[in-house]
Amino acid sequence: MIEVTRLSKSYGAIRALHDVSFRIETGEIVGLLGPNGAGKTTLMKILTGRLQPDGGEARIQGMDVLTERQAVQALIGYLPENAPVYHDLSVQGYLKMMAELRQIPPQEQLQRIGEAVYATGLEDMLTRPIGQLSKGYRQRVGIAQAILHQPQLLILDEPTVGLDPTQIIEIRNLIRRLAQHSTVLLSTHILPEVEQVCDRVIILMHGEVRADARLAELATTTNVVLVLQEADPAVERALQQMQDVAEVQEERSIDGFPAYRITAGDGADGLAADVFALASEQNWPVRELRRDFRTLETVFNELATTA
Repeated sequence: MIEVTRLSKSYGAIRALHDVSFRIETGEIVGLLGPNGAGKTTLMKILTGRLQPDGGEARIQGMDVLTERQAVQALIGYLPENAPVYHDLSVQGYLKMMAELRQIPPQEQLQRIGEAVYATGLEDMLTRPIGQLSKGYRQRVGIAQAILHQPQLLILDEPTVGLDPTQIIEIRNLIRRLAQHSTVLLSTHILPEVEQVCDRVIILMHGEVRADARLAELATTTNVVLVLQEADPAVERALQQMQDVAEVQEERSIDGFPAYRITAGDGADGLAADVFALASEQNWPVRELRRDFRTLETVFNELATTA
């Protein structure tokens, strides 16, 4: 669906994107994650044909976003960070206008508007001026205009920014429903947003791709957590002397028991089995032994500190 090759963009001396490359396949839900100023919005503007890069290439369904811009834009539903709505229009008046701008045939407009309204839960708001709606409902109107023409690709830039917790949950659920029919690229700097909605994440920092993986792959680690029923001063020393152990950190489990986070050395695998064998040999009072789990927050912080 999306193929980006060595994309670069600068604003004067400020480098927004540098040598960015990635692919997104049809049907994926991909989170574009990064801190403010990482280049997410610049990348989305290039993908939607609103901004010309300094170098590199971007293609949607095999079409160049610069030389075939109108054909590309016909495939895309786009919600900028600030929803492009007219506050003095009613919801139905605005959607009617957008249907005409999208060149949806008049005989199909009523059905398309009805489907978008139903998908976004705007049935009770059709006659209300957009300016009288809450921000959450204005975001829904913005999403409704983005899906009117049944796009193959849905690009959403910070769709839940500024919303309250209830509105955030509603928009997340809506995005998951829309993803049943469209490929979704979701830009955000909110980590739980990606964990709740996306299958895969691309992390941008300082205009460069620092990670590109499925969430399950990012969480995978060979490190081990050992929790004991009671403390034993000999445990940490014994763990540190193991062949494939790089580091041992003593801490407390969530329920207050002594725990050891054991970091595997480079290329080491099977550490959990080795720790289990040692614990059995030493007759340690093991309460829990499991592989460590890295959250997206952990991965993001690791990348940020090494940037």
